[in-house]
Amino acid sequence: MAKKLIKSFTLEELRAAVRDWGYKPYLANQIFLWLWQKGAEDFSAMTDIAQNKRRFLKDNFAIPVLRLESRVEGKDKTQKFLFSLPDGHKIESVFIPEEDRKTVCLSSQVGCPLGCKLCYTARIGFKRNLKFYEISEQVLMIKKIVGKVTNIVFMGMGEPLLNLDEVIKAVKILSSNFGFKIGQRKITISTVGIIDKIYELADSPENVKLAVSLNSPRDEIRSFLIPINEKYPIAELMKSLHYYVKQKKKRVTFEYVLIKGLNDSEADARLLAKTLKGIPSKINLIPFNPFPGCDFKAPTKREIERFAGLLYQIFPYIITVRKSRGTDILAGCGQLAGDKLP
Repeated sequence: MAKKLIKSFTLEELRAAVRDWGYKPYLANQIFLWLWQKGAEDFSAMTDIAQNKRRFLKDNFAIPVLRLESRVEGKDKTQKFLFSLPDGHKIESVFIPEEDRKTVCLSSQVGCPLGCKLCYTARIGFKRNLKFYEISEQVLMIKKIVGKVTNIVFMGMGEPLLNLDEVIKAVKILSSNFGFKIGQRKITISTVGIIDKIYELADSPENVKLAVSLNSPRDEIRSFLIPINEKYPIAELMKSLHYYVKQKKKRVTFEYVLIKGLNDSEADARLLAKTLKGIPSKINLIPFNPFPGCDFKAPTKREIERFAGLLYQIFPYIITVRKSRGTDILAGCGQLAGDKLP
């Protein structure tokens, strides 16, 4: 019979299990710290745990979750990792180094069910949700290779809010003093706008940041790019974000991928500012990142500057033009698909 994965326990579940095994509750804290903070790959490495307890753990549980299949580094030092899961599925994660931060971009699903036309991951289709320990393991394995990790963004493969329960469990490990000790203010969850889950996140005790992939202020264009907009139109999305801001007392980041001739006109800029009126926010303008089989193009540098310049004049909050990282290794925004992960 296959051994159960020890990492499939949350800290609370592990504490309950330890009591059932007849041991003192502090053993759960020791195990959790060894697994998630120290990255132990074998129970024998847990040297402050008594040998009989280590033997019990070894006889009944297994540690490994992910296997590193490949790692590539781009010209800008961005690194893309391909991991295989125990069931044979594959996912990608990205490490983005900057002077003041070391960010890991996480996947939350194998593939994605939303079919967004500006995202390469959509070509895979949807396979399954990731478990919280499969999400957290991405950080652990990358951390062992690159060293310090300061920030987390759920902007990899999948729609995080369609797997919110597991994502939140992962967030708790990432921010736990027995885990990675990354403050929740340095963790960002990105969504295309799953409205009921935005309300749920707004009412939760979690203190993560929220980013919304908007990409157009026009329902007809947004529905073309992001088909789920038919179910969650822009007006209803804005209502949920007003509620989120009211509950959390923090701004929302809007990701706006600029596509030549589709959402980059002066009228688009003016309507975007009008649509976001009253929502404390930041706009990240992202020139479209090409991927195999896609006909979209990014505007020219001059066209991007004109769009951003107009927004600077009429939008009261922060606007940035984000330089895409890792595009030469298909690690940029919307480019993850691992050759469609056979």
